[in-house]
Amino acid sequence: MLSEVTFAGFGGQGVMLAGKILAHAGLDEGHEVVWLPSYGPEMRGGTAYCNVVISDKPIGSPIFAAPAAVVVMNRPSLDKFGSRVKPGGLLIINSSLIDATSDRTDIHVVRVPCNEIAQGFGSAKAANMAALGAYCGATKVVTVDSVKALVKETFGAKPKVLDLNYKTLERGWQAGEEGLAAAKKKIK
Repeated sequence: MLSEVTFAGFGGQGVMLAGKILAHAGLDEGHEVVWLPSYGPEMRGGTAYCNVVISDKPIGSPIFAAPAAVVVMNRPSLDKFGSRVKPGGLLIINSSLIDATSDRTDIHVVRVPCNEIAQGFGSAKAANMAALGAYCGATKVVTVDSVKALVKETFGAKPKVLDLNYKTLERGWQAGEEGLAAAKKKIK
């Protein structure tokens, strides 16, 4: 098993946290993991991103030109990373903020309204949990229980925030499963 994903969005959208939770979930399940964040001027509103690699074998490098999956939270991230998905891979688009899609026919494109899902449970700030859930639901790279345990560890001191993040994660997970199933039908 080898999973490579790039999470990308504006600084402040929580893409680093989503990647970090995914990486820790992989560790908790006994996998080899690399989390490589990209900091710098991106933190001031530009495109911030992180790469996560999860494998059942030692990982040679956290750097990849063509990831198997990309999760984009805003239009500049789609423009920058959407074309990098390897053929047969997965592109998850936050359709709440991105009105475009990919014209590629060699990948699975899943549109998930991450901000709307999170807002429906109380705060659009949890959109990153919808995106994380969508990726995990589509790929099954880690279990929902592993991710929930890390969400609890991260937000456990704030019960209202914890509940919001759980519900948003679960709805994102469902959207990822359903979206990938629909995307696979289109490619056949």
